[in-house]
Amino acid sequence: MADNNSGTPEFLKDALKFGINLGLTRMNRLDELLNDPQKDFKTVHIAGTNGKGSTATYISSVLAASGRKVGIYTSPFLERFSERMRIIEGREGLTKLEVDETYGEISSDDLARLSERVRAAAEKMTAEGYEHPTEFELVTAICYLWFSENDIDIAVLETGLGGRLDSTNVVEEPLCTVITAIGMDHTDRLGNTIAEITGEKAGILKKGSPAIVSSPEEMLITEDEQKDVRRVIDGRARELGIDVTYVSAGNISPVFTEDGYMAFAYKGIDYKTRLLGRHQVRNAATAIEAARTLGVDEGAVSYGIEHARWKGRCECLCSDPVVILDGGHNKQCAESLAMVLNEMLGGKLKDRKFRVVMGVMKDKDTDGMLHALYRGGIRFGEVFAVKVNNPRTMEPNELSDRINVVYNNEVKAEGCDDAVKAVIKAFHLSAGDGMPLLVTGSLYLIGEIRGALGAEIKRMI
Repeated sequence: MADNNSGTPEFLKDALKFGINLGLTRMNRLDELLNDPQKDFKTVHIAGTNGKGSTATYISSVLAASGRKVGIYTSPFLERFSERMRIIEGREGLTKLEVDETYGEISSDDLARLSERVRAAAEKMTAEGYEHPTEFELVTAICYLWFSENDIDIAVLETGLGGRLDSTNVVEEPLCTVITAIGMDHTDRLGNTIAEITGEKAGILKKGSPAIVSSPEEMLITEDEQKDVRRVIDGRARELGIDVTYVSAGNISPVFTEDGYMAFAYKGIDYKTRLLGRHQVRNAATAIEAARTLGVDEGAVSYGIEHARWKGRCECLCSDPVVILDGGHNKQCAESLAMVLNEMLGGKLKDRKFRVVMGVMKDKDTDGMLHALYRGGIRFGEVFAVKVNNPRTMEPNELSDRINVVYNNEVKAEGCDDAVKAVIKAFHLSAGDGMPLLVTGSLYLIGEIRGALGAEIKRMI
């Protein structure tokens, strides 16, 4: 199996033992010891349950298209640790990224060198009596140092968890803040209600920084929860005296083109994107509004939306047979996926059965995801329930049982310990009978199998 810590320095792997420990005290001290590198560049700060990675990609792509030198910080990574931070400059950089997925990522030498600086600072912290920084705090500090050294113009920062107490929230004067779709996730840390979770996300809002927020009325939550989202965000905005732009894309009807794009019009201007699904229209519209707030010209906005790349989210690796990868990790993601599958390729996938490779984490709402797919009309023709290379993985037999319950034993789900072997077998079966192949569940699964599956597709097609 692939190593999901691929390229991660041992120092950072070892820090995983400190777990998730929200709070800004450690991060503030760590940055202080490193001379506050986060103050050396401007930022766009993004929080949300779903869509923040895609939105970060859109915004960074648009900013790069406008000629700026842009740093982007996201998590988790799929295939390489270095994906978590990259620097892209200008349209030439976007073109290079299309050819080389690793373009702009932090080098192994820089990562090792900066890790040593951060390790020394962490040791000094603990000697002073502070708790040891978490892995995410250490990585965030490395990112800030790297961005500072490279004199970037703007950093697009995605929160890791929540917002108010997230390690990225040490930035003091972002150019703007962005909140994407909100749903029930990480309830053990962020709260048991949408209102509580929204309050944590809204913690990134800052005085003097305009906020761009996905329309609550288009979030895949109940009507009462939608009202809670708007109430909490409006309340926080009033406290800070800032303007909020709510982004609505509900009346937009995207068209899936034969060349693999999705075309749509927003406020009278035509755009196209390779990120597929109605939810991506909302993410793109959110990025467009952020770009307009930042004064980016329309030519750069259109170019950036078209050239944005975000792998592993409704990503079509092959059209014959159809092979789709989607790292949807909660019920809302599964609902969005169902809509995409029903609309992709001009509706050619609608009502077709899918061969499925699925692997999930045992602490996720697996039943909610499966029910969302079933209610969305997604039928399984054959299923490989796999183990993900992560200690939190749900065992294949348990996942198989849950699939059979939700799908009323309509299809036999086969348990497999080796995800890579399972997905290669599934691809060969689909290449033979034409059944579309869907690989879904945890992002860790997508990262584990994407390289091997991509290589097999290139070999066979």
